[in-house]
Amino acid sequence: MAFGKKILFLIVTSLAIAQMAISGDPDILTDFVLPPNSPPIDSNFFTFTTFRSLVSAPVPPTFKVMKATMEQFPALNGQSVSYAVLIYPGGSVNPVHTHPRSAELLFLTQGTLEVGFVDSTNKLYTQSLQTGDIFVFPKGLVHFQYNADVKNPALAISAFGSANAGTVSLPNSMFNSTIDDTVLALSFKTDVATIQKLKSGLKG
Repeated sequence: MAFGKKILFLIVTSLAIAQMAISGDPDILTDFVLPPNSPPIDSNFFTFTTFRSLVSAPVPPTFKVMKATMEQFPALNGQSVSYAVLIYPGGSVNPVHTHPRSAELLFLTQGTLEVGFVDSTNKLYTQSLQTGDIFVFPKGLVHFQYNADVKNPALAISAFGSANAGTVSLPNSMFNSTIDDTVLALSFKTDVATIQKLKSGLKG
């Protein structure tokens, strides 16, 4: 390889490695980021009160998540943090999903949970969590939480290292999308009728 080509190869490789090393939200050059055309702000801009509704609310009939991300709480823009409160009625599940932009640190504050994630070698790591336990789901890996106790609810708080960690629900991404049924059938080594049955089950 000619010297010039070697230099170009090293530069391109170095840039690629540097890009991979940037693993969080971009750094900001100000204390905080205001929305465009924002009026003057005060301490209320940095306060999120939506979770107050959880204090006396009844347990929902199905799994519910309430988020404090950049979308709901604009003060998080540029701060590389966000939160979610997850409520699991007895026997409910947070379906398999990923967060493409952050790891998830889950703190179980009430009840019990069965949790797990699958790594890039398809190895499954599971754990039975008790109240007070913390579990980390590595960034981008498929994971789930399940309240196997059909009689008692569970409550967890999740922290993320991104103002917008993103959530990709595998069932919805595959079966509530416009991916062709034939492609899905071939991917799952089944038939189109089975795929259509799965789709109709998710819509019900």
